[in-house]
Formats: sequence, C-alpha cells, structure tokens
Amino acid sequence: MKIYITLDYELFFGPKSGSVQKCIIEPTEALLEILDPHEIKASFFVDAGYLIALEKQKKEYQELQKDYLKVTTQIKDLASQGHGIELHVHPHWEDSYYNGEKWVFDTTRYKLSDFGEDEVLDIVTNYTNVLKRIAGKSPVAYRAGGWSAQPFSNIGKALKANGVLIDSSVYPQGYYSSHNQSFDFRNIEPYQRDYQFSNNLTKPDAKGEFLEIPISSIKVSPLFFWNFAFKKLKGSTEHNSIGDGAAVPMSKKEALRLMSTSSYSVVSIDGFKISLIQKALKNYIKKTANEGSFVLIGHPKAFTPYSLKKLKNFVDVMAQQHNFVVYSR
Repeated sequence: MKIYITLDYELFFGPKSGSVQKCIIEPTEALLEILDPHEIKASFFVDAGYLIALEKQKKEYQELQKDYLKVTTQIKDLASQGHGIELHVHPHWEDSYYNGEKWVFDTTRYKLSDFGEDEVLDIVTNYTNVLKRIAGKSPVAYRAGGWSAQPFSNIGKALKANGVLIDSSVYPQGYYSSHNQSFDFRNIEPYQRDYQFSNNLTKPDAKGEFLEIPISSIKVSPLFFWNFAFKKLKGSTEHNSIGDGAAVPMSKKEALRLMSTSSYSVVSIDGFKISLIQKALKNYIKKTANEGSFVLIGHPKAFTPYSLKKLKNFVDVMAQQHNFVVYSR
C-alpha cells in the first residue's frame, strides 16, 4: 500500500485568520518531528494565493514582511528536504486584503469556477510561478480549495498549460453544496484507485491526460460527531487546535445532516478525525488487495495534541509495513 501524507498549508478563512506562527510554522515543525526519524516525506499543498497577497502588501506592513519571511523560509526548507510542494488554490485571495490589523476575507468568489476562463489561467499561472520561485521546483499536483474543483474544464486547461497533470481533490462519495463552496463526488465508488481522466474529474477515462489520486474517504455515522461534540463540551485541552484562528462556521443545515445521517468524510489527520485512521486503512487494504493508494489529508492549523499523538503512533508502526510516497510525474 502506498501512503500519501498530504497537508493543506494555509491560514484559517473565518472571522480570525490566526497567526502564521501558530497555524503554519509550529504545527508543521511538530509534524516533521514525527516524520523525520523515519525519513518520510509529505506533500504540502501550499496556499499560493496567500503568498501572492503577502508579496503585494509586505512593503506596506512590517508584520507581513515578517510573516512572508517565516513562511517562505519554511517552504524552501521543506523543498530542500525532499517534501512535495504542490499547488493549492483558494482564489478568494484575489478579493481579500490586509487592513493593517487583520486579513479581511471576501469569499464571494471562493471557487475557481466563479472566474472566467482567462482569469482562471492567470490565477493558476501566477500561483504556480510563485511556488516555482520560492520552492525552486515546479508543482506536479493540484488540490482545489474546499475541494471545489468542478466544473473542471477551464481549470484543466490552466493546469495543463502549467504542466500540472495530477489532481488530488476528489474524495469518493463526498458531497457538499452551498453558495460559496460545492463539490459532488458521489459517483466515485468507495476505495476508488488512481485513474486517468479528461475534462470531468469524476469520469474515468483511460486515455485522459490527467491522473486523479483520490483522497481516501470513510463512511462516518452520526454517533462519531455526537461523541466529538461531547468531548468538546467536557473541555479537554487535548482536542484544542494548535492554530489560533477560526474557521468559516458550518451551516446549521450541514451540522444537522452530519448529526442525523451517515456521511462520507476524508480520512484526516486533523483533530478527532484521526481516530478513524486505523479502521480506514484496514478497509483500504482489504478492498484494494493492499495495492492501492491511501491518501491522508491534514491541515497544520487543525492539528491538536491528540491528533499528533495518534499520528506518531500510526507512523511509528506503519513505516515498517508500507511505503510512504509523494506525488511524482
């Protein structure tokens, strides 16, 4: 089994972005302390729009200059150590800005599909180029912000123009729909292996130019979310995020859906969700005859003392049994 540890390297996008130090630098360093003894490399999907936003305003604000230096130094170090530096696009950075005290987010255009074809090409090209310049190497894989990679046609044209032919946005059976964020992966079968595709990333095509390496998923019962809610109410500090920001609040409709019916989730190393990782791996080994890809997703900003402890236990055991890999052409 090939295991990918993938991280969306970004701030929070809710009412409080959080600091670079707590949301990105420190939790990434904690992750490396777990991976380095086993010489395991991870794939970091870097929110390149944030880097460009910093570059635009860092001359005006000293604090942004400091943040830029911290984050670009860490990205360079990760790249030099052999970790993957991949393309993560949250295009709402095109409409967001720093007001001297905090980042002001406008998520009206949260999806790339909210932009025209030429705009999509410009965004993907600019974001790819900033990663090349900072990391010293070109990204080979793409992940859509909020998994919102549909429709894919214009995105695909832009990725192809920039030599990025691997997507890792899909998670089997995943679904969400709101004004700002949407994706529908319900026609992708559970435990789906890697597949080629063309203009539709949920329609396998053996002759397609793109390769989909799906994020692994697991069916979750409402009991899981009730259990987590109970733990939070108890006030256990081991379930507090290292990141000091706040996410975009979940809608009441979505919260009710998760608390009342079974749903599919990404296999995550964030917070309490990491408690599902062993069960998920066992399922993938069984369903793919131990020959598929097991793609974990995490967000440094969402790491907790609990999730880091569980990840260390997982890595210490699985490093002897499976191959940990990064994306490659």
